Amino acid sequence: MTEVIPIENPHDPATWPTGRALQLEPLVRRVLAPNASPYTFTGTQTYLVGAGDDVAVIDPGPADTGAAGHADTRGEGHVEAILAAIGTARVAAIVCTHTHRDHSPASRALQAATGAPIIGCAPLTLDDDGPRADAAFDPDYRPDRVLADGERLHGQGWTIEAVATPGHTSNHLCYALIESGALFTGDHVMGWSTSVVSPPDGDMAAYMASLAVLHDREDRVYYPAHGPQIDNPRQFVRVMIGHRRQRERQIATHLESGPRTIPDLVAAMYKGLDPRLHGAAGRSVLAHLIDLQRQGRAVPDGERWLALDRPPA
Repeated sequence: MTEVIPIENPHDPATWPTGRALQLEPLVRRVLAPNASPYTFTGTQTYLVGAGDDVAVIDPGPADTGAAGHADTRGEGHVEAILAAIGTARVAAIVCTHTHRDHSPASRALQAATGAPIIGCAPLTLDDDGPRADAAFDPDYRPDRVLADGERLHGQGWTIEAVATPGHTSNHLCYALIESGALFTGDHVMGWSTSVVSPPDGDMAAYMASLAVLHDREDRVYYPAHGPQIDNPRQFVRVMIGHRRQRERQIATHLESGPRTIPDLVAAMYKGLDPRLHGAAGRSVLAHLIDLQRQGRAVPDGERWLALDRPPA
């Protein structure tokens, strides 16, 4: 069953109902997974595209059996809620933006229930080389078809086009709904927080280039995987680009005054941040440092980082 329910406060998680299909526009519905956490805000938002005999499901979300101890992998009842929202329509495609474990694991259960192909981003599995700062990868994701940048999927009354946006992960894709001007942005652009860019797979230079790609587009609205929809896309992306450039300047300035560890930089730059998110902030700081190193502006010295023109102590 689909309901038209206004969100009273898009920044208050208590007003976001899980397991219910909410109509966002004629071709788009949203079902929120029950995996709220400091890393997912209210949870992962699964989108159903289509209003006729067939639909596409974007980011099916976490599986029912998530990793113990991580709230963001809880998917109890989510596949059932998606199936209830789909009703008698045929699932033409199960589409994933990337393979973090709060996005793609439910694709298998949904495929088992519907027989639909899993189409979208490429498979990718890496070991996390630092403290847990972002969702781990889904090692069992096996797409039936990988979409290239600009490739399209078609259904009754809808067309989805892949937009390559590496950076948050190297395999990240956004999806444009051609008929309405909407863009499903996954974790590349979120409505409640900036994205974590976590090396070795996360790449700040690629992330910035992907933001520039989105800024040059003319999408009407963004539907992110986490947080409220974004009704002023180009302005929003422009602010994000400015924010990342400001972080880079902050890091460079701190290094110019002497060697710094990543925890030093996080403490200086993220005052008031929830301590549970310090690890995530540190991963993005590392991504900036690696980018500065590529630019010839910083160099690692053990656990410390230095401005390139400052010799190691």
